[in-house]
Amino acid sequence: MVQKRFETEAIVLDYLQSGHLGDNTPSYKRVPIAQIIGVNFFSLLEVVPKSEVSTHDIVFIGKGDRQKVSHVKRRITYDELTSFAKSEIDEVLKEIIMKDEKRFVNFFNKSQPLSIRYHQLELLPGVGKKLMKEILTEREKRDFDSFKDIQERISSIPDPLNMIVKRIISELNDEDRYKIFVNPIFR
Repeated sequence: MVQKRFETEAIVLDYLQSGHLGDNTPSYKRVPIAQIIGVNFFSLLEVVPKSEVSTHDIVFIGKGDRQKVSHVKRRITYDELTSFAKSEIDEVLKEIIMKDEKRFVNFFNKSQPLSIRYHQLELLPGVGKKLMKEILTEREKRDFDSFKDIQERISSIPDPLNMIVKRIISELNDEDRYKIFVNPIFR
């Protein structure tokens, strides 16, 4: 049985003071809604805040006393994000990745083959067989320390930070069968 993993912290992508515009609920029953992304598993959620929140605010959504969030309303897909939230998601993901850079650099150090012909590194956009072999050769010499170290040691690699951001967004779009960073949606 697959165990569900829950977020404890999230970052606000968008705040809708009067709820969704297309909502047929009478205006006096509408509640403010915030669209957030989890810091650990990149879960997209819709929450009802206790008070006004602004974009890029870090909110606690775990079990226990929540200061800014009343309750989690539901889990949402990438397509359900507002256009403003979609425009903010790149910057928020870069913020999350840079705060926990070691975790994502560790992916380059510890990634494994998925099958005889396919490697986890090939899931990153822009990485093919040739670049994958170059990364594997360099990590055999010594583990990578940071994104800067990766770029210095492998000259042909595009920006590793943007590669991971693009991969997370493609996983949120549910474009690929493999999930390496995002918590899968159970339906």
